[in-house]
Amino acid sequence: MPSILALDLGTETGWAVRDRDGAVTSGTESFKPQRFEGGGMRYLRFKRWLTDLKQCTDGIDQVVFEEVRRHAGIDAAHAYGGFMGQLTAWCEHHQIPYQGVPVGTIKKHATGKGNANKDQMIAAMQLRGHAPRDDNEADALALLYWVIETQECQHG
Repeated sequence: MPSILALDLGTETGWAVRDRDGAVTSGTESFKPQRFEGGGMRYLRFKRWLTDLKQCTDGIDQVVFEEVRRHAGIDAAHAYGGFMGQLTAWCEHHQIPYQGVPVGTIKKHATGKGNANKDQMIAAMQLRGHAPRDDNEADALALLYWVIETQECQHG
């Protein structure tokens, strides 16, 4: 079965992977700008982290990310755009297909409500047997299940 990486992009990036054996792992990775670090360093760290993850999981066949249309603020919008640019360029470089999925689509699939809040998303993933540390990890897991349960059925 194909391996899938699902990402909730941001300074605190949530991630979930289903490997080729079907095992699901998830977590969060912080890309907070560090003291004495240039503004672009967080994006280089993000790209290096993607490459490490790809090596640890014995390859990634597909990448999906949460497509955000509205941001809490300008800094969040700029950060998201930076991470998305790095991610899509990385996918192109490694010839990995990628797709953005609207937030409402993910929330509706996970909870039945397109406007579910953070706690509802965490609870939905707990019901599936996961213990997400925060809403970023919960969102990545929810996105992974959306792909597995809606996209794979169509492909065979």
